[in-house]
Amino acid sequence: MTREFQTSGAPHMPPQTTVAMVMLQVLLALVPGILAYTWFFGPGILIQIILATVFALLFEALMLRLRGRSLKPFINDYSAVVTAVLFALCIPPLAPWWISCIAMLFAIVFAKHLYGGLGQNVFNPAMVGYVVVLISFPQVMTAWLPPLTLAEHGFGLVDTLMTIFTGQVPLEGGWDVVTGATPLDTLKTGVESGRMVPEIRNSPIFGDFGGLGWEWIANWFALGGIFLLYRRVISWQVPLAVIGSVILLSVPFWLADPDSNPFPLQHVFSGAIVLAAFFIATDPVSGCVSNRGRLIFGAGVAIITLVIRRWGGYPDGVAFAVLLMNMAAPLIDRYTRPRMYGE
Repeated sequence: MTREFQTSGAPHMPPQTTVAMVMLQVLLALVPGILAYTWFFGPGILIQIILATVFALLFEALMLRLRGRSLKPFINDYSAVVTAVLFALCIPPLAPWWISCIAMLFAIVFAKHLYGGLGQNVFNPAMVGYVVVLISFPQVMTAWLPPLTLAEHGFGLVDTLMTIFTGQVPLEGGWDVVTGATPLDTLKTGVESGRMVPEIRNSPIFGDFGGLGWEWIANWFALGGIFLLYRRVISWQVPLAVIGSVILLSVPFWLADPDSNPFPLQHVFSGAIVLAAFFIATDPVSGCVSNRGRLIFGAGVAIITLVIRRWGGYPDGVAFAVLLMNMAAPLIDRYTRPRMYGE
């Protein structure tokens, strides 16, 4: 039986993979997680994605014009869209519209084009934009919605649009009646106040392993990540190192003191660990190149995230961990270069 293989012209090598093809596959892999996010927390995430994408493309076009570059090949590579979507998935669904504007300004202009554009950036642009607005506007960036099954008031599309574009909640009681602490924030605050983890987890915002709703979102992002692995868009080293290190490092603490340290899967299925493992830390430009380097890079992201979650000032530290490891990536690559054949 003969098999047919897709080839290009002589010398009959496989068709070349373009940046646009890679980015489109990343966007496709994000769809299941986005749909799950919308199911559990409402349409706000879709509006944030649209806003961030519009601002990202505007700043991309502006910088290309200022740099004297043609718009078409760079606008059509979807890299700015991927940056926008990843950023939008990290912010509260009701964040005001100007949050996306400021974040994309720093992500596209400062973190991307001032370093030379696509392929030259040292830091992950989406995480740069996120960290800027998180540090600058902490109150806005911590106004998270509870899952729809726990929400006391229905929050439809019209109410969501009014809140995002006016900054005012169209309900009596304002922000206090529609927002609440995330599972990670609840856990961190409870442990610091002397409460035991089993007692804290009695709250209805927790699910079987992580946060209610959040664990399902993580599962669907993992499914998208497996698709990227199957398509060989990303390598397995970073996701394995991130998730594996989180579990391996948190097991001893949980066994030693389960009243103060959560079950390891609580770390995995709450916050942005799964999203970072498959979609953020796997950025080929700001990450490591060698296989050993990718393992070290992923382990570093996991370690720093756990340190910030346990002893830092933020409930989740994924963005800071990624940026710190971006700084270390060139040094890691230098000492993990594979030996040349014959040496």
